[in-house]
Amino acid sequence: ILPFQVVGGKVKKPGKRGRKPAKIDLKAKLERSRQSARECRARKKLRYQYLEELVSSRERAICALREELEMYKQWCMAMDQGKIPSEIKALLTGEEQGKAQQNSTKLVKAGKTEANSSNP
Repeated sequence: ILPFQVVGGKVKKPGKRGRKPAKIDLKAKLERSRQSARECRARKKLRYQYLEELVSSRERAICALREELEMYKQWCMAMDQGKIPSEIKALLTGEEQGKAQQNSTKLVKAGKTEANSSNP
């Protein structure tokens, strides 16, 4: 295979196809390059700001979780000593009251449906 082809009496060399690039004004090309660089720096700055905000929010979440873990450790140590922390007592009494309220509303609703079904 030859590195060129003869088509219709003309010699064609292999290479890029299509339109040949026009002579571009050097100043315009430099200005486009500068503009592209400015846009790239702006995108980079925004990306770093986003990442910094993400890191700081994750750090705040970590601190909150550590505080919560420390609170649970304190509760466990108190219960190991036979003491029930007031927070747990409040949770337990709140749950018991909530269950009692749920049961009473269920009874009231059941009574209403029975009353409605007995009336023809």
